Amino acid sequence: MPTLKCYVITLAGYQTQPSEAILNSMISPLFRSRRLVTTFCLLTSSVGYANASEQVELAPSSIKATARSQDVEHLDSVSSAGSRLPLTALQTPASTSSLDGDEVRSRGDANVQQAVARSPGITAVGAPGDGGTALSARGFTGQGSVMQLYDGSRMYSSMGTVTMPVDTWAIDRIDVLRGPASVLYGEGATGAVINVIPKKPFEGDIENHLRLGYGSYDNRQTALDSGGSLTDQLSYRLNLNQLHSNGWIDNGDSQSTFVSGALHWQASEDLSFTLAHDGGNQRPMNYFGVPMINGRYHEGLRDKNYNIENDKQHYDDQWTRLTTDWQISDQVASSNELYYLTSHRRWQNAENYNWYAATQQLSRSGYFSIKHNQEQAGDRQTFIFKHSLAGLDSQSVLGMDVNRIRFKLTNNSPYDDVNPAGDPVDIENPAAGRFQSASPYSELFKSTTRQLSVFGENRTQLSDQLSVITGVRRDYVDIERNNLRDDSRTEKDLIGNNWKVGLVYALTPDSSAYAQYSTSTDGVGSLVSLNPTQQQFDLATARQSELGFKQMLWDQRLEWTLAAYHIVKKKLLTTDAGNPDLTQQVGQQSSDGLEASLKLQLPQDWALTANAAFVRARYDQFDQSVSGVAVSRDGNTPVDVPKRTANLWLDKQLGSSVQIGGGLRYVDSRYADIANTSKLPAYTVADASLSWKALRNTTLGLQARNLFDRQYAASQYNGGQQWILGEPRSLYVTADLSF
Repeated sequence: MPTLKCYVITLAGYQTQPSEAILNSMISPLFRSRRLVTTFCLLTSSVGYANASEQVELAPSSIKATARSQDVEHLDSVSSAGSRLPLTALQTPASTSSLDGDEVRSRGDANVQQAVARSPGITAVGAPGDGGTALSARGFTGQGSVMQLYDGSRMYSSMGTVTMPVDTWAIDRIDVLRGPASVLYGEGATGAVINVIPKKPFEGDIENHLRLGYGSYDNRQTALDSGGSLTDQLSYRLNLNQLHSNGWIDNGDSQSTFVSGALHWQASEDLSFTLAHDGGNQRPMNYFGVPMINGRYHEGLRDKNYNIENDKQHYDDQWTRLTTDWQISDQVASSNELYYLTSHRRWQNAENYNWYAATQQLSRSGYFSIKHNQEQAGDRQTFIFKHSLAGLDSQSVLGMDVNRIRFKLTNNSPYDDVNPAGDPVDIENPAAGRFQSASPYSELFKSTTRQLSVFGENRTQLSDQLSVITGVRRDYVDIERNNLRDDSRTEKDLIGNNWKVGLVYALTPDSSAYAQYSTSTDGVGSLVSLNPTQQQFDLATARQSELGFKQMLWDQRLEWTLAAYHIVKKKLLTTDAGNPDLTQQVGQQSSDGLEASLKLQLPQDWALTANAAFVRARYDQFDQSVSGVAVSRDGNTPVDVPKRTANLWLDKQLGSSVQIGGGLRYVDSRYADIANTSKLPAYTVADASLSWKALRNTTLGLQARNLFDRQYAASQYNGGQQWILGEPRSLYVTADLSF
């Protein structure tokens, strides 16, 4: 008979907790709820575990630093993409995928957005205002619906902006979970979750990897990857990457520095600590696109920059984390992560460029000066149990996380320009000019957001072939906002309840079919920066039904997946049709789609990777205020959502030292405004790569992006009046030395 035990889980365990004063300030307003404490105790006390001979296996973050692995991830590899439990993709009732870091770098993908856009159904739609990192997935877009994590942790987006990580050099892999994932990570995960996993310390001899790179537009790179054992118990990993570029537009200079370091201490056979710090400093190419002339794009404007000469765009992100992994017994494992994250961002630009047909004149306006200061302290505690449930083999995860986020916004709102009609600019030879604003630059508000959640997940083996996976999560959020200009104060409490249930049927050891139902919640804006009007509303809610199939064939030489889904999101903010001055939370949008992926190892050292996705997204109930009149947008397609996307990559190994590869990226047309009057055309872009192992420890590489120099709109700005163009054809040469 299984033994039932109750564990009282607190954040005071181990020696990784913040000081008592900090912890109390983070959670005390939320722990006043007795329902939360009761819920968590009931979840914890319900777990019974099996006999001592069956040891629980931790999820991808393990107790020990392992030897460095070069294994290719397959559908039967344990992955953190779709669950906190140590499940393989075949055991997970969701559409997941993983991108290997070496593969990402070999294809020339310089940032996470370029890399993840090669996975099924994900499109990069970033612009400078969101940090250039926004994504579109399953009909939903932006930081409020497509969540981005770093090593499983989340910095809450402020004003719709996320600026971490910086590049792909320090990435071990990128895990992608498509569809609602609030049951795992909280609000803001209706479309997908992207989890960037950095390189980890490993046991063994110290290995060093140096990269020097140079390419088109004076792109330069100096990078180092070093890791290994310092002692029998201590191992490390250090990654440094410095990038510089003159850019492919006028005055398009950019530079970035990223440092990722981790120290792993194996205190005992069952206990380990990992201290990690990741920091990025970026000055991206400050580019808001080219204006449409009479609604059309003119190819001669491709390299023009209409921004000012004293523009600013600077991001500084610092993440410090302490992780404790403890194998309590053969049946119980614990993981605790304490973290402190900061982000400082600064913009100063002229962002809007509008063409007036009547005067045949380009006008530059929208002089915005903005600063974000954000700090986030948090702790996440999870327990994994291996147990029996009604005599059936079962695994459970129980946990809680807590965050305190402080955010301050400084800007020049209401953004009145010195010249209300805008400044005239020569479209062929734009004079840079300087920043000017009729509105003073001053502190606008500061906010303190406290978040606390409890969550649980379970997998029970109902039979040799059938398993059920369930999950539940409850979030409490308290937001306090202080207007620093008029000293007014507002406060809002939000509660999010999410759950999922999925069935997986193993048709064979190498194939499975699944069905899943899951829910999610999104804020009506970024939670930490909700304005007083937005604070009047609840979280938007979504639900998804999904069916899928996954299979490996021919001794894992062929893998393919197929998923079909239906998502409905409710409680959108919409204009009151009877009174356009009022906003109601009654809007609804939905999406239906298909996603397919294929990996195939062909004879004679050929390898093929391909995927395709189709989505039909629409507003079911949505009114927009236009000049004080409520206009129905029912049936329209949301902004930045392509109906079809596809990716193809083909590799060929030539002997033992040369590998060539090439691929295509296809993105369908997208609407740039809610009215669906402005459209970005579809595009197909070709890329290629070549690597040659010239010496035992030296590899030379060549990457070509946009091989046929296609001119295309990667994203848009200013309601589609400006196209943010994709990079022209570029070549990049690398030299990698190992020692």
